[in-house]
Amino acid sequence: MTTWSEVRIGMTPENRRQLFVKSCWALLWLVYLAYPVQDLVHGKHGTAATAVGWGLLAAFLVVYFDLLFRRQMTGRTVEWNPRDGAKFGVLVAIATSATLVLGEPWTTLFTYSSVCAGAILPTRVALRGVAAVTGLMLLCGLLVHASGDTLTSVGFAAFLGGAAMTGLQRLVRTMRELREARQAIAALAASDERLRLARDLHDLLGHSLSLITLKTELTSRFMDQERYAEARAQVDDIEKVSRQALIDVREAIGGYRRPKLAVEIAAARTALTAADIRFDAAADLADARPGLGPDEEGALGWALREAVTNVVRHSGAGRCEVVLEEHPGEREGERELRLIVRDDGSGGRHARAGNGLSGLGERLQLADGRLETGPVSGGKGFQLTAVVPLRTQSVASASDLAGTLHE
Repeated sequence: MTTWSEVRIGMTPENRRQLFVKSCWALLWLVYLAYPVQDLVHGKHGTAATAVGWGLLAAFLVVYFDLLFRRQMTGRTVEWNPRDGAKFGVLVAIATSATLVLGEPWTTLFTYSSVCAGAILPTRVALRGVAAVTGLMLLCGLLVHASGDTLTSVGFAAFLGGAAMTGLQRLVRTMRELREARQAIAALAASDERLRLARDLHDLLGHSLSLITLKTELTSRFMDQERYAEARAQVDDIEKVSRQALIDVREAIGGYRRPKLAVEIAAARTALTAADIRFDAAADLADARPGLGPDEEGALGWALREAVTNVVRHSGAGRCEVVLEEHPGEREGERELRLIVRDDGSGGRHARAGNGLSGLGERLQLADGRLETGPVSGGKGFQLTAVVPLRTQSVASASDLAGTLHE
């Protein structure tokens, strides 16, 4: 079921339910039209004036819906254009003429005019436009001898509504720019990974394939010269080189597929933010951890991905905390790194291990780690803890040196 939080600011509704929810938010503010409608219904004006009033109100709503609601429903931020300027002028003219002709209750139309000013005017002049519409409302109110309470209440509503819409439009633009920046960063990251894979494959296969080609040519010559023993030796070498090339390619692909912890942290932040779940983490969460090997880092990356997926899909949480802590290991002199993901959602509802958690436990076991899950201690929510060992400094240095020599 679609909730209010699922219809996010500046986003196009994805289905009819989200469109209905967003429409309800927009239609909620039409309640102030009760004043001019009541003025027309009570029959204080003549037949001609009443007909004119209904016509002005209908025309006002048509222009208002076209200027504001169409943007809100489609999630579009349209830059200023002369056509919108003309429509806005018509809106203000209708509000002014209706107030001067029909009286005090119609000053509420200026509230909607001010909101439109905040929504469609360029950002640099939007607030001044809101102030101008509010000033025009006060002037018209004085001309029709509106009460002080009406001038005060409608004036505040017009200015604050327009100012709020100005801030909202800036927020929409900022959010859209952030989404575009995230997409660009993701595209660049994917491009960098493809370049890395291409470079690794070139380095791995270039030498091997060149060697296979040379040995194949040499084998052909030996065969032509009926030197079969030497040809067979070359075939054996070709087999060894090809097998090693296959192993190297598999290792490269495995490293390509292995998740990086920093990348998974960024992905978790994006996923939780998109689901309106607050992401709480230390600023240094994505920093490198000395002694954390690639296999162990990959296992923690899978753990974070699985935990965040469960939080987004099943928990109904409003907050998710991610912590990385170093602790003494079970054996003396050993250290371990713990990834803790806890939420404030439905507690034990997803505490039973499913296929995802079972597979995650197996991944951690392959990295000499372990998985712990259960309700948050002393509170509401669910906690997942993934533990992997940290290499000692000497072992890590030796491993790095071996990797450097291999390259």
